Amino acid sequence: MKYKLSKAAELLGIHKQTVWNKIKSGELTAHKTKNNRWYIDESEIDKYLGASKTNIDQGVAIYARVSSSENKDDLERQTERLVQFANSRGWRVTRIEKEIASGVNDQRPKLLGLLKDAYKYDYIIVEHKDRLTRFGFNLIINNINNIYVVNEVDNEDHALMEDLVAIITSFCARLYGQRRSKRKTEKLIAELKNEDE
Repeated sequence: MKYKLSKAAELLGIHKQTVWNKIKSGELTAHKTKNNRWYIDESEIDKYLGASKTNIDQGVAIYARVSSSENKDDLERQTERLVQFANSRGWRVTRIEKEIASGVNDQRPKLLGLLKDAYKYDYIIVEHKDRLTRFGFNLIINNINNIYVVNEVDNEDHALMEDLVAIITSFCARLYGQRRSKRKTEKLIAELKNEDE
């Protein structure tokens, strides 16, 4: 019997995008029909489920982030706490990514690389949701189902306030950067005029 990717994902207990990632990485074999539809054989699903029961430990990845270089010490402490947490669970840490960047910034190379390789790890461990991202957390976990958040925020008001502060901080930084750029341009133009005279 052959299954569509959505049905295969349901049978495997993983997200459809994760099935597609496993096909691209060669962990699962799928067949494309003339109508450009992908199907997975029942035998392939059975083989995968049997392999996952006796699955070799892939290890875990750790992602730690702080917003500025002033918090570099906190980045190290955050990493140590996550390593200790993984060790207390008996999980083998195989990758650690540390990044200094805003949680609003969606162009963080270390995070993007880690998310691209998510299928290689049992879990990607983060201390808080906002260490992974300030916005779009649910979008990420709907596509990558092995993210493990150590400290879930119980107080939604607190999380909402943190998000509001992050938005205001981001916009202020952009405005400041634009003003600074404008001042530099004006100064350069003035210098060029003075040289011409």
